[in-house]
Amino acid sequence: MKTFRCALIHKLLLGGLLFICSSLQAKDSYLLDLPTKSPNYLMAQNDGDDTYDPFSDYSEFDEASDEEADINFFKHGRFFTVGLVAGMRGFTESLGNLYSSGPTYGVFLSYFFDLRLALQFGFNTGDYAFELATPSSKYSGNVSLTFIQMNLKYYLNTQNVTRGLADLNPYVIGGFSQVYRTLTVQGANDSFAREIVTGVDLGMGIEIPLMRRKAYFGVQGAYHYVNFKDENTNFEINGTTTSARPKGDTFDILGILGMNF
Repeated sequence: MKTFRCALIHKLLLGGLLFICSSLQAKDSYLLDLPTKSPNYLMAQNDGDDTYDPFSDYSEFDEASDEEADINFFKHGRFFTVGLVAGMRGFTESLGNLYSSGPTYGVFLSYFFDLRLALQFGFNTGDYAFELATPSSKYSGNVSLTFIQMNLKYYLNTQNVTRGLADLNPYVIGGFSQVYRTLTVQGANDSFAREIVTGVDLGMGIEIPLMRRKAYFGVQGAYHYVNFKDENTNFEINGTTTSARPKGDTFDILGILGMNF
């Protein structure tokens, strides 16, 4: 009887222990299945289209208009222009009485920054007759003028004009010149004089395309402000001071033949 009672108590204790273990296991699984409470803040959303990549988004053009301008320049523009110039040179004020008008000729090279702006280096020269009459005698000779120029050319926009005029290339030009003047007077004791001065250039011109824009013919008029050293003094020859003052500037009208590269 005692043995039976001990076996019964043993079974009851074992069953209770199994019940408690199963209850604890069920509670743990229930806790795991409970939803987790979200924090009281929002996470930032990551949109792939809004990400900034400094390598994929790099462009050497700040705006689309800059890129379009460069494409247009490489397609329709020119990098260099070389050409010949020839025309007539005249003089103003009293220089027009001392120096006769005459031909001038030279060469030039233009470098284009874009479709509108170019830097031009030029060289032109010419010889002109010199005459000076005094009450006692008359002197004649020759004056040589050489210009070494550095100018900027700006081409005007012709897109809004009619089709026939749109093919023309009007421009304005301005810059500086180094002017070399050599004067030779026959019958004078000091028959040779040379000086170098700096002048200012200002002019306008127009170009007409030729050979499918590989070349062009142009016409240009320019005024050159030149301040020679003897402008404000009377001309002196053979020790005699005359009433003539070589004061004035020079201008030229040129025909241009250029090749584009």
